This record gives sequence, structure tokens and C-alpha cells, in this order.
Amino acid sequence: MDVDTDHPRYKWVALSNTTLGMLIATINSSIVLISLPAIFNGIHLDPLRPGNVGYLLWMLMGYMLVTAVLVVTLGRLGDIWGRVRIYNAGFLIFTLTSVVLSLDPLQGGGGALWLIGWRVVQAVGGAMLMANSAAIITDAFPARQRGMALGVNMVAAIAGSFVGLVLGGLLAEWNWRSIFWVNVPIGVIGTVWAYRSLRETGVRRPGRIDWWGNITFAVGLTALLAAITYGIQPYGGHTMGWTDPWVLTGLLGGTAVLGVFCAVERRVAEPMFPLRLFRDPVFTGGNLATLLGSVARGGLQFMLIVWLQGIWLPLHGYDYADTPLWAGIYLVPLTVGFLAAGPVAGYLSDRFGARLFAAGGLLVMAASFAGLLALPTDFGYPAFALLVFLNGLGGGLFAAPNTALVMSSVPAADRGAASGMRATFQNAGMVLSIGVFFSLMVAGLAGSLPQTLSDGLTAQGVSAADAHAVAQLPPVGTLFAAFLGYNPVRELLGPHVLAQVPAGNAGTLTGREFFPHLISGPFHDGLVVVFSLAIGMSLVAAVASLLRGRAGRAAAGTGSGDGGGGGGGGGAGKPRAATGGARS
Repeated sequence: MDVDTDHPRYKWVALSNTTLGMLIATINSSIVLISLPAIFNGIHLDPLRPGNVGYLLWMLMGYMLVTAVLVVTLGRLGDIWGRVRIYNAGFLIFTLTSVVLSLDPLQGGGGALWLIGWRVVQAVGGAMLMANSAAIITDAFPARQRGMALGVNMVAAIAGSFVGLVLGGLLAEWNWRSIFWVNVPIGVIGTVWAYRSLRETGVRRPGRIDWWGNITFAVGLTALLAAITYGIQPYGGHTMGWTDPWVLTGLLGGTAVLGVFCAVERRVAEPMFPLRLFRDPVFTGGNLATLLGSVARGGLQFMLIVWLQGIWLPLHGYDYADTPLWAGIYLVPLTVGFLAAGPVAGYLSDRFGARLFAAGGLLVMAASFAGLLALPTDFGYPAFALLVFLNGLGGGLFAAPNTALVMSSVPAADRGAASGMRATFQNAGMVLSIGVFFSLMVAGLAGSLPQTLSDGLTAQGVSAADAHAVAQLPPVGTLFAAFLGYNPVRELLGPHVLAQVPAGNAGTLTGREFFPHLISGPFHDGLVVVFSLAIGMSLVAAVASLLRGRAGRAAAGTGSGDGGGGGGGGGAGKPRAATGGARS
């Protein structure tokens, strides 16, 4: 629909197109996550071989890492060159790379590198969409409706990561290439629609690109996040790689380069990352809550996939080959909870203020983590469904009001950069969750898994020497097996060892229930650590969401009051300039 920017319907055109863009960009951050077994089978690559773990990790984190690194830069370019121009280009790049990904002609490691490389290019398009969609909406909507509009957009953004789990499970069951095909018709429609309908309505500020800031930020954040992720791999006889010189170099070097980045940003006239925005407690608290909430949410997704695919579904009679599909189906309540709360929270926060909704949502998330912690490993599904529904509900209550608080706390000319900064914290949190929660889970497994594994194998007739050798293998391999829905016992023991035990015992060892029963106890030990940290993160994020801005900020026209969206609930008395020129 080609609607003039002065037309009352233009803001709804902008909202619907940017929501579609955010949905397709975030679906692709998780659709590969649950489709990995089908992808690796399709390109004939065994992901459990030690040399192939790198492919697995980069397939998981490559897309999220690139979007985390680039969204600030692309948001800043939107401020300079036009937010709609950058956004439209992102839709086009995303669509074209989806076609290329689905045509992967290679097998084995070459096929994996093709997917990883083009996913990186696709992430550039995704980052263009993520960096500018919230700014386009903030420009198009008046303050009194901004919370609702950002709520719809953020529901799409975060719900996309949940929808991707279900969609990936369904499509991977048919053909692994279809997880990329599905983007093509949506991308074509969205690209044509965006180029025809979206117009520049925000404040454009000509300026220069902060090259040194861009370079130091990209190098520092990439090194830091990659080192944290690679820290979960074993090294030198240790269960994890935190003593690996390359990991230490990435951690220390990345932190140092980010320190240089901060120094650069304080000195350049037009920084890509305006550090002055952090002087506002609302902006700082909102972004801190975004980061912690994203880490907790990402950790939840990983742990629930391990729990369902590696333990619960096999114990309930599902073949390992079918577990990705059913894991996605059984996680539907998580998506339903988020979709139920998100738009409503955005609308109500415009009327009653955003802070209590944002903080209340995080408290609901913390309560759901506590409930999951109390569940037995072989749980009853109704209780599990209720708890993941509550977690999604809490996430929905938090997302839109928090985004409205962040976006309404900055001057209109900085909205592109602010949108990118918020997206950086959100995407970096997802990458951090891989390293943080897998490390904690591996640490929890390391204490009890070796003895449990040794005792279980010897009870089935495996010799003590062979059982001890298997039990000493790094627990990260067992964790990845559960994450991918594999039964690794046959591979761990090998045909020679299995041939030496009675046929009945061999059948038990390689059956559906032996491996899940074996790791359920140690896995729960790891869950205690993981969900306890998630509870702590959610509570700290709730406190951060309650921070208030400086007195007089609204009068300066740089943000909103408690309304978050800048409208009702404390924002009624603000001057019209605070809306950045948005129309009603």
C-alpha cells in the first residue's frame, strides 16, 4: 500500500512492515538452532566428532554474533543516511541470501562453511532490519501510542525466536533446505512492500562514520563473545577451555580493545556509540535489563531443548530422529504466553506507565524459573506447560514497556543509534547465554556424570576399563548429544565394545531410555546452577527497570516520563517536541 506520510494510516503501514521484518530476522536466530540434526545429516557431517564441534558452534552463534556487532553501526548509518534506506536494503540482502543458503551445493565441512559464511552475510541484512525498525516506529507514532506500537514490534522480535523453534522442527522434518526456503516468499513481499510504502519521517543528521569506533567495537566484541563461547570446549585434560591460551587471549584482548573503543568514543565528535546516552538512568537501566533478560531467555531455550530432546521425549517413547519436531511442539505454550502478553502490555503501559509492567514481567519470569527448578527431570507435562507459559507471559510483559522506556529516553536525532544499542545488548545476551549457561551446565555435569556413566555402563556388562574410559570423556560431548537429540552411547562405546556384551544388554545400552535415564540426575544438578543464575539475573533486571530519569529531562524534550511510551501515565504534560516530530 502506497500511503503518504501525512495519511493517518501511514503509521500502521510502517508498523506492519517493520514487524514483519523483525519477525523474519529473529526467526532465523533460532530456526537453525532446532534444525541442526537435520542440517548436519543433510550435508553428511557428524557434529559429535571433536573436529566438527567448531562448525556446530559457529552455526549456532555466527548469525547472533554478527547482528550483535553490527546493529549499532547500522543504526548510526540510519541516523546519517536515512533509517528507511538502511532498513529496505536489509530486507533485500536478507531475501537474496536466503536463496543462496537453500542452494548449498557442498557436503561435509565445505557444506558447513558455505552455510556459516552466507549466514554471516544474511546477518548483515538482519542487523539492518533490527537496527532501524524501532526507530522508524518511534518516528511514525505519537508518544501516546508509542508503547503499543513498539510492543507489537518487540513481540514479533522476541516471539520470532520462539516461533523459529516450532517452525524449524516442522520444516526440518520435511527437508532441511526448507528452513531457508520459507524466508524467500516472505522476504520478496516484505522487500517490495518496504520500497513502495516506507518514507523517511525522522530527523536525519548528516555526519561522518566513526571508523575507529566501528573497528575497535567489532574486533573487541567479536573476540570477547567468541572466546566465551569457545570456553565450553575441553582443553588440555580439562572439562572446559578457560585455560586455553586462545580463549584467554580473546577474553583479555577483547576486553582491552573494548576499553580502547570507549576511549575513542569519548574523543570523537560523532561517535557510533554515544556514551553520553548512558548518563540517563532510564537508558542505562533499560539496556541492562535488556541484556540480563536476553541472557536468561537464551539460557532457557538451550536448556529446554536439551531437556526435551535428550531426556524427556525419549523417556516418553519418541524416537531420537523425531525429537526436534516434538520439542518445538511442546514449547508452543512459551510462544503463546509471549504473544498473549506483549501487545497488551504495550497498550497498557501507554496508559499506566511502563516501569511496573517491565519489572513485573521480570518477576514473573523469575518465578517461572523457580518453578522449573522444582520440577523433576521426568516431569508431568501440564505443570511444565504452565511454567513455560508463565515464562513467556513474563517476557511479553517486559519486552514492550522496556523498549518504550529506552527509545523514549533519547533525543530524536539519536534514535537510530539508540535502537542499535538496544539491539546490541539483546543479541549479545543471546550469544553470551551459549557460553555462560553451557559452561554452568558442563560444570554441573562434571561433578556427577563420570561416576554415574561408569556405574551405568558396568551394570550392563561393559568392562570396568572400557566404562572408565568412556566416563572420563569431556561432558560437553554428552551435553551436545542431548542438545542435538542424539543417542551417543553407540558411538561412545563403538562396535568392538558392544560386541563383547550380551545382545540384550547391547540393546538396552543403545535403546531409547538408557541414555536419558543415565544423564537425568546429573542434568538436574546442572539445572539447579543454571536456573538459579537465571533467577538472579531476572531479579537484578527488574530492579534496573525501575530506575528513573533525571529531573527536567522531559522538559528538555529528550524523553518521556514514567509512561515509557511517552504517553499516558505521567507523560501527559510533556511538550510536543518530545515526540521527535511524530504525527498522530
